[in-house]
Amino acid sequence: MARQNPRMRKKPLYKITFLNQGKSYELYARSVQSSDLWGFTTIADLVFEEASSLIVDPSEEKLRDEFKDTKALHLPIQAILRIEEVEKRGPAALRDAASGDKITPVPIGPPKQG
Repeated sequence: MARQNPRMRKKPLYKITFLNQGKSYELYARSVQSSDLWGFTTIADLVFEEASSLIVDPSEEKLRDEFKDTKALHLPIQAILRIEEVEKRGPAALRDAASGDKITPVPIGPPKQG
């Protein structure tokens, strides 16, 4: 059996779904660990779609802005709904916790004249 070079192995990718203030967040991260804070899980190395993409998902853009300066999230274990190890990244999403409907921020433009 051939041995795989440890440097060739990709870091695992996790999809984390958690509740926060009546919303369900779906984020992707490279690191999930038990926190040093009792009752919490640490999520670090958040992964977002490249900003240079032609199509911009407003929901993902909102999440990228919300977590742009976040080094690590310390989530209470009772807020975490699911942690999945996945092969590839899908879109990050923000959903209404009760209905499951995707929340899309609507850009507010200036009022119409006339």
